[in-house]
Amino acid sequence: MNNILRWIDSFQRRHRSSSYLYGVIKKYGDDGCGSLAALLAYYGFLALFPLLLLLFTLLGLVFGNDVAFQQRVIHSALAQFPVVGRQLARPGGISSLKSTTAVGLVVSAAILLWGSLGVTQAGQRAMADVWNVAHAQRPGFLPRLGRSLAFLGVLALDVVVSTILAGFVTAGRPSTPAAIAVVVIGLAVNIPLFLLGFRFLTPRVIATSTLRQGAVFGALGWSLLQYGGTWLVTHELRHASQLYGYFASILGLMSFLYLAAVITLYAAESNVVRARGLYPRSLVAPPLTDADRAVLTALALQSRRRREQVVTTSFAEGDDTPDAAR
Repeated sequence: MNNILRWIDSFQRRHRSSSYLYGVIKKYGDDGCGSLAALLAYYGFLALFPLLLLLFTLLGLVFGNDVAFQQRVIHSALAQFPVVGRQLARPGGISSLKSTTAVGLVVSAAILLWGSLGVTQAGQRAMADVWNVAHAQRPGFLPRLGRSLAFLGVLALDVVVSTILAGFVTAGRPSTPAAIAVVVIGLAVNIPLFLLGFRFLTPRVIATSTLRQGAVFGALGWSLLQYGGTWLVTHELRHASQLYGYFASILGLMSFLYLAAVITLYAAESNVVRARGLYPRSLVAPPLTDADRAVLTALALQSRRRREQVVTTSFAEGDDTPDAAR
């Protein structure tokens, strides 16, 4: 078995594409991104419903008398979410939101802000961990708060644009060229939005030029997930029973948010691996590659909490144990 692993390891190291892919996967695990993705999904779930409530309240105030627009919203992807979707499907569901007062809007916005700060703070922590930025170099509370508010604007814009485009794809029976055009336009819009999101969440010590490739990968993965999730909701869950559809929607929503977080973190890791040349990595160690040593060193230096603190690392030559780093 060990000989087979050694052969696979040798093969992936010799080929640039496979070594790069494995380098991204390996670093994803080294940084504990599975736990970070779960944290993002959790806070994303808490922030989503206040966001939907605020958006649909604004729709009710602005488009309460537009019957055609109401029908498009009722049959869109967002309207299929539990609780919100069932209320909108009722007669006059959107029109009833016209009666919402300014106080209701302020309360909705406050709840949205409170719930969304968790996901933005978790996102900033995730990006700092992915880039192994030392704790001493990470921004303080007020700069993080400013970045969180800026990211919320990007997130709200992305939700609106993606939902409108997804509604065009799944509403009625659009022609194939029109559906393809909508998908391409959506991808073109998502790329700069992803780049902005990465910029607001990533510490300033990381150059913007190193974030571009991940923005493309993230936008592509998000678009596939968005349209795939929309198709599943509109064509499958609407035929389920009310009780089954409710639980399926909750589980589907959590899975959707987790997959979105996983895609985003993999896209971020692809930026790091490419920018720092962190490949090839060893599948079977020893020996460690230069990329292995660079990643392990970065993880050790990441723990530095004070600027006056000095952290050094070294590797014992010829030590075959996994904990050779000092």
